[in-house]
Amino acid sequence: MQSMNPLKGKKLHTRKMEVSTHEYDGQRIIVEGFLKDVRFQASHAISGGTFAAGIIHHMKIRLLVNCSNLLIEDVEVDLPSVPRDECRETINCLAPVKGLTITKGFTSKVKKLAGGKIGCTHLVELLLAMAPAAIQGFAAYQSQQPSPPDPSHTRMIYHFLLNTCHAWREDGPLAENLKKMIDKKTQDRR
Repeated sequence: MQSMNPLKGKKLHTRKMEVSTHEYDGQRIIVEGFLKDVRFQASHAISGGTFAAGIIHHMKIRLLVNCSNLLIEDVEVDLPSVPRDECRETINCLAPVKGLTITKGFTSKVKKLAGGKIGCTHLVELLLAMAPAAIQGFAAYQSQQPSPPDPSHTRMIYHFLLNTCHAWREDGPLAENLKKMIDKKTQDRR
């Protein structure tokens, strides 16, 4: 295979996504995500017209997530820059995810509720990138406490992580050790 040196040609496009988590009120966190698409040359749209070089998509999502159960209590969407006026019609397409829990099956539920012709592929992609980051933010929030987290919280994280990758495979050492730790904490509380 020939080496792919991206510096040989001119840069055409970048997509940047950023997700951050913030403390909110001791029980909930805010998970904030940004998606920005930038084109570096003017382009011709397949449907006619042209787009100037610059920002094509700039979108923001904020989630209010309850740390006791990873339930999305609220959703805010902002669309500072979109390529077409019709895109603004999707500003409320993520409203149905309010009340969902970030757990296994989240991706398919979001795609069903907000994907395809009823939503915006870019907002859905950003939201789906935010879900695992919400787990990281939750873990960062929980790990600030000097005492070990409640076994129910640890169990929730365990079920979220289980079989999501090689390191957290069901028969691997990390999963087995975490399961033992949960079992011990549960017995100690009795």
